[in-house]
Amino acid sequence: MVRPLLVIPLLAAAIGGLWLARGALQRWRDLQSAATYELAGDRWPMLVRAGGAMVCGVCVTALTLLTALGAFGGLGHGPSSTDRTESAVDAAAAGAWSGSAPGTAGRQQAAPPVATEPAAGAAGASGAAGAAGAGAAGASASAAAPAVVSRFDSVGHPGGGELLQSAVLGPDGKPRNVRVWLPAQYAKEPNARFPVVVMHAATPGKTADAEVPDVFEGVGAALQAGRARPFILVAPEAPNGTAHPCELVAAAPAAVADDAALRTTIAASFRTLQPGPASWGTLGVDGGAPCAAAAGLSRPDLYGAAAAVSGRYDTAALTQTGAEAPAGSSAKLLLAAAKGDAAGLDAARKLQASLKAAPGPAAKAEVRISDNVQDYSADRERLRLVRQAAQFLAEALAKAS
Repeated sequence: MVRPLLVIPLLAAAIGGLWLARGALQRWRDLQSAATYELAGDRWPMLVRAGGAMVCGVCVTALTLLTALGAFGGLGHGPSSTDRTESAVDAAAAGAWSGSAPGTAGRQQAAPPVATEPAAGAAGASGAAGAAGAGAAGASASAAAPAVVSRFDSVGHPGGGELLQSAVLGPDGKPRNVRVWLPAQYAKEPNARFPVVVMHAATPGKTADAEVPDVFEGVGAALQAGRARPFILVAPEAPNGTAHPCELVAAAPAAVADDAALRTTIAASFRTLQPGPASWGTLGVDGGAPCAAAAGLSRPDLYGAAAAVSGRYDTAALTQTGAEAPAGSSAKLLLAAAKGDAAGLDAARKLQASLKAAPGPAAKAEVRISDNVQDYSADRERLRLVRQAAQFLAEALAKAS
């Protein structure tokens, strides 16, 4: 936006510069004419005007840049994205964001407020009280996990929703990047709480959307078409320490990226339903599909449904993981692959058969295979598969309320 305070000096400098430049040019022509007739001329008036024109040119350039950058109105309103991330890490390390309304700094005006609404329906509660009330929703996940409210900053609006990012401390005490996608309904329904789907990545140190950039478009398309109910999508950074995080999850279910501390932080920072099988699910696409399958099979007491898209699976490891799941629970798993993906469908059918023949909770797993997606490009097929996965998860989880 052009600032009126800058327009006036900008125009004045431009006009003055043109006038001085014209005068200097005229003086230079006079000196050239005098030299033709071997007459001596005074150069100082020309030099003074030329110098003044140069000063005006510098002023015009500086004022133009300041106007473009929004000086005197846009600058200095908040820290850079790097500073915001660093401050989020510092606050998380301190253990609290006391005395401020969390989730509002760095957000765009159109974005819904985060963790500032009354967490238990008590109107007029302070930001700290709201965070405490929302944190109670995640207390069942881990009594020892502190209800830390992290500041999530808006980084875009893919798929018709809003994408936010923050640095959240992991189990090792080190910060990790976490991205949260809010559906459009989050802003339209300020009193509603939403189910959560955790999306796993297959590359250490990366979030799932870095591997599958169009995942939010696929989920958003399912919601906009009315094929799925809205949910919040959480994409935590995959754990380091191994080149294959999904194999780590299959071998040690406690290694899932969304540990108790992260679940408590998400519950305290956003309007989510209480963590549990009725309201939390998991999703993995391509390399992240085995992670989602392992998480869903190993923790049916936490994830009500898991969707794995276009994956390749270690059948023996996942079957063992499902057999060791908590007793009395049964996993709900969707294994989706394109019609032309023969290797992916073969891996899905082998896993389904192995789980059915396995002992314990693994045999009780409800495994559905989707093999009907076909389109003219791999990207289009993946988009449709993600839409199917979103529909499956939304049907299995509770509605926003």
